[in-house]
Amino acid sequence: MTEFLNALTEHAFLRTALLAGLLASIGCGVIGTYVVVKRIAFLAGGIAHSVLGGMGAALYYGFDPLLGALLAAVAAALIIGVVRLAWSAQEDTLVGAIWAIGMAIGILYIAKTPGYSADLMSYLFGNILLVPRRDLWLMAGLDLGLVLTVVLFYRQFLAVSFDEEFARLRGVPVTFFYLLLLCLVAVTVVLLIQVVGLILVIALLTLPAAVAGHWVHSLGGMMGIATLLGAALTSAGLALSYGPDLPAGPTMILLAGAVYVLSALASGLYRARRARRVTGSGRSTAPGLSADEP
Repeated sequence: MTEFLNALTEHAFLRTALLAGLLASIGCGVIGTYVVVKRIAFLAGGIAHSVLGGMGAALYYGFDPLLGALLAAVAAALIIGVVRLAWSAQEDTLVGAIWAIGMAIGILYIAKTPGYSADLMSYLFGNILLVPRRDLWLMAGLDLGLVLTVVLFYRQFLAVSFDEEFARLRGVPVTFFYLLLLCLVAVTVVLLIQVVGLILVIALLTLPAAVAGHWVHSLGGMMGIATLLGAALTSAGLALSYGPDLPAGPTMILLAGAVYVLSALASGLYRARRARRVTGSGRSTAPGLSADEP
């Protein structure tokens, strides 16, 4: 850890990487909470993996890969959202097809782009150490857009996430806000691509929010804890990977996975102990019965 802190003061690319992780954790915490609560991780996976098509096309035609990723992610989110709303019976199959088609298009474009091998590995598995400083401004702008949208439409997203039928009865345009939510997921995927890559993006999108869900039951509380936890995991993963020269993205995901497993065990034990305490208290206060009687 001391070696990492010393290197952090000396190398600008490490400070850029650390800031990129912190910026990504904002979208991870805020939008990842909706993904976990609404249980749309598979849809988010379809959006994430279809992004490779946009990145490959952008590389081939000489544009910024992140711009291609953003356009492809939003397009995939709208297509997947419409598919889910119109043909829910075939949702899994169609989302899987969009997932595979997007990746296939991306690989074909990247194969025709000179020097594709290194770029392909970077986009699939991420390399936070190579995040350009100019991309921090894009990430900050995307974060700002995400947070402002969630603040403005918090109640509508809350209703759509927990009970779509009730939201319709209250006059909420469910279709619009559902598609908007998927577009926010698409933007968050783009934020996380350079940190952990397309293959691992769903883990970082869902695990911090899932851990937060073990301990709090309010949407705002989950967002806050998931954001802080995402910041801690990305920073700790970067620090742990620096000394042994390990890939930062997989290190972050393994750390997040370990935290999730420990949190699940601890919360399960806590709930079981609390249930026994409540049961024991109920028995001891029942009239005419002692705590030892059935």
